[in-house]
Amino acid sequence: MAIYADNAATTKISDAALETMTKCMKENWGNPSSLYTVGQDAKEVLEISREEIASLINADPREITFTSGGSEADNQAIRSAAAIGKRKGKMHIISTAFEHHAVLHTLDALKAEGFEITLLDVHENGLVIPGEVEAAIREDTCLVTVMYANNEIGTIQPIREIGQICRKKDVIFHTDAVQAVGHLPIDVAADNIDMLSASAHKFHGPKGVGFLYTRKGIPLTNIINGGAQERGKRAGTENVPGIAAMVTALKEACAGMEANAASLSAKRDALIKGLGAIPHSALNGDAVRRLPGNVNFCFEGIEGESLLLLLDDKGIQASSGSACTSGSLDPSHVLLAIGRVHDVAHGSLRLSIGEDITDRDVEYIIRSVGEVVEYLRSFSPIWRDLTSGKKQFIL
Repeated sequence: MAIYADNAATTKISDAALETMTKCMKENWGNPSSLYTVGQDAKEVLEISREEIASLINADPREITFTSGGSEADNQAIRSAAAIGKRKGKMHIISTAFEHHAVLHTLDALKAEGFEITLLDVHENGLVIPGEVEAAIREDTCLVTVMYANNEIGTIQPIREIGQICRKKDVIFHTDAVQAVGHLPIDVAADNIDMLSASAHKFHGPKGVGFLYTRKGIPLTNIINGGAQERGKRAGTENVPGIAAMVTALKEACAGMEANAASLSAKRDALIKGLGAIPHSALNGDAVRRLPGNVNFCFEGIEGESLLLLLDDKGIQASSGSACTSGSLDPSHVLLAIGRVHDVAHGSLRLSIGEDITDRDVEYIIRSVGEVVEYLRSFSPIWRDLTSGKKQFIL
């Protein structure tokens, strides 16, 4: 048995997206910047793709810039807003303590350049309070960047309310929506979003392609210089086959979103109930305001890497957090941000299930996790100290 439960890290490309990509490579292989026919054929595919992406999030095609993925889009959005702020003498940026490192590391770089960064608490349930965003906004605030849904604990933020506050305060609002696009209904106009980042491989598209939505009137700062592609704001020959495949994948995801969300939410809740029955375990993040396929638990007295390796032996592929930091032995910054202590945060498990998971798979995961946790605790010195009373249980 093989069960893939790490869709937050990446999804398998869909058959339809792969077919689109292959066809485009064969038939629309020209450089879209070229004036001859094969180039203009590729250009037509590119611009139709731009129109279709825009329509799926209620944007204007001219507001879509194609990128290599979410990290590039995050970098360009944040640096563009910072540049606008700097020109106006506004050098204060607000974000949260549990953003993706594409955001946090960009903010670190801007801090070194003289910007002041405020990272808001996300509280035990992993949610940002809109009132705290409003209270943090100052006269010199140039940007608020809050992720739409967290990549580790799956909590869905009150984006529309935060966007409304930013609009009222005349502050640019960016959201890293990498985990949300294709999984949640998104309307950039209704949600009061000024800039939004997305990545194709999170919704069954190919890796290495994504997009940045930027509301009309907000000038972009180049982070890749060279040619005049993407209206001069993102140099490099566009990845037309990847972009076309991304469109196919997103159209599929949006068409099946309601049915998939209902099915995944039911299986997610069954996993939460089953794993919650394991003694001294705890769900991370809000139980209701979370992505349909996300389950994240901490198990006291064990170490997460061992849990993952033993689950892999049982055919279950999962993670302990973001794939971008999977090589780190440090506990998740997301779990620390919601108040988990180091020892508990080390024993975390993230399951991000996909549409192909069955009820039988869910039962197998619950049983397997219980067996592995019990096995690891059987020779854990930390667990021995806890059960003997030498240390106090936290969970």
